[in-house]
Amino acid sequence: MPLVSPTARGRVDATVFVPTFNGETYLERLLTAVEGQDFEGKYEVLVIDSGSTDETLRIVAEHTLVRLVQIPQSEFGHGKTRNLAAGLARGKKIAFLSHDAVPMSAQWLRELLAPVGESDCKVAYGRQIARSTCFPSLKYEIGGVFAAGDTGNAVTLVRAPNGDLSGLTEAELFHSDVNAASLTSFISQEIPFRDVPYSEDLAFARDVLSAGYAKAYVPGAAVEHSNDVTLADYGKRVFDETLGRKRAGSDEQTLSWLGMLARLARDISRTSGRIIRDPDYGLGATVRWLCLNPAYLIKKWINIRRAQLTGLSDESRIARYSLEHTLKAN
Repeated sequence: MPLVSPTARGRVDATVFVPTFNGETYLERLLTAVEGQDFEGKYEVLVIDSGSTDETLRIVAEHTLVRLVQIPQSEFGHGKTRNLAAGLARGKKIAFLSHDAVPMSAQWLRELLAPVGESDCKVAYGRQIARSTCFPSLKYEIGGVFAAGDTGNAVTLVRAPNGDLSGLTEAELFHSDVNAASLTSFISQEIPFRDVPYSEDLAFARDVLSAGYAKAYVPGAAVEHSNDVTLADYGKRVFDETLGRKRAGSDEQTLSWLGMLARLARDISRTSGRIIRDPDYGLGATVRWLCLNPAYLIKKWINIRRAQLTGLSDESRIARYSLEHTLKAN
């Protein structure tokens, strides 16, 4: 059964929600992929735009089956806007995509939603595959994160016995709403996203598991995704991610300078070896990345330690080093 129009009445089986803000680069491909899903049911596409000034709104307008809601940039929040989407959604289940995550098959929606609502499983997330333009250390990091949850192509369920998270690994606690799904009523009536500046998905997963529910990892529901971030912005993004893990409840030991330098040296050595062996890179790309990739790793480890040393209420320090704060200020 089909993708329904914005004017269709009544409930549908699923809502695909995409929050947008200046997302012109991948949005055409994303919407085309979502509209072409082989889904056994009715579904809608909901876009909430928070003040785009590029071609985003024109692209959305050309996809006449997309339902558009516009909010001011000042009203956007990673958790807040996803809660809004759950309130607006007509689907019994809701799938979340960031505006730069492109489904890689026509079965993406069907596979992502399949475990949601089965037994105690209330949420699921799918695989992310880095773009070919991604810098090497991020490419390998993304591959490693999702390989850690893999059991072949099978769906993996994670539970916390008695809601106790202490026995779970970081891989088991991981969750990303770049490519995720839930029962819509679960978010709107039981466990909403926290209204936090970053890592709302990690906090949401912890809340779900602490409440005794299961979450699923669905490797077959893959999207192409890696952040197109400049070297100048990468360190600030790492700062936000590390601070976000602290807000979500992750207990990370603060690195000393020597500890940070040891990890940096290890990563440069390991990543350089992988670049040399990587069949995706020709000679020119190999030489280029061997020269450039260490700069990304330096930014990464300096800002991990910087965030570890930053208190969650230290607004002046957060304003200085946070990419989220910079984007909102602009």
